[in-house]
Amino acid sequence: MSYLYETHLHTAQSSACAVSGGAEYIRAYKERGYAGIIVTDHFFNGNSCLPRNLPWKEWVNRFCRGYEEARREGERLGLDVFFGWEETFEGCDDYLVYGLDKDWLLKHPESRRWTREEQYRAVRDSGGCVVQAHPFRQHFYIQRIILSTGCVDAVEAANAGNHEQSYDALAMRYAQKLGLPATAGSDIHNAEQAFYGELFGVYLDKKLNSIADYVAAIRNRKIAGLSISPGRCDYHGDEIISLPVEIRNGNDRKC
Repeated sequence: MSYLYETHLHTAQSSACAVSGGAEYIRAYKERGYAGIIVTDHFFNGNSCLPRNLPWKEWVNRFCRGYEEARREGERLGLDVFFGWEETFEGCDDYLVYGLDKDWLLKHPESRRWTREEQYRAVRDSGGCVVQAHPFRQHFYIQRIILSTGCVDAVEAANAGNHEQSYDALAMRYAQKLGLPATAGSDIHNAEQAFYGELFGVYLDKKLNSIADYVAAIRNRKIAGLSISPGRCDYHGDEIISLPVEIRNGNDRKC
């Protein structure tokens, strides 16, 4: 038996680009056969809707509201809900952080100012993991593609929010080149998509009891499969990268 999980989801409580609150997603994912979801709202340096001049405790409390609302509704309807976040660097590259919780955030206000390397080391030291999200996405707000080869545990190879299939094909080959696990997520911002649209996710052989189990699945290479549209990562047509590409090593320095 396999269990399907959403790994990339945004709520209107914290993400400026989202239109649906955390509770609005639950029934749709339950009806579509998912075992659970991971809420990954945009963090401090990303597209957050929260004022950045708030005291840190208040900022974190407000940041977690979408997840907490989703978790309560998930408990009511029987869908597991887990916590993560998505951090952005220089407005270009995004990272999904899994395995940590609200209490950890409250104790680490310095996370607002971390480099990619500092984020990775701190998250790993605390038992979490980092996944680079949609690394080859090209959009109007992205000035360059930054590939963090040494500060990630996995690569999001398929993202339902990507407009071009080639972005996912390149990401899959990138993950294979690095020898890292590949994940998939919907990058969903609107519950209507959960009811009627395309959803991605990962299959696991064992049910998650906590977000630590998902971290272990990534670290131990136990992702059983990806739930994506057919051929999504197999595209071999014109794969034009029009943006500058910058490669970073494990010290977050340009290669």
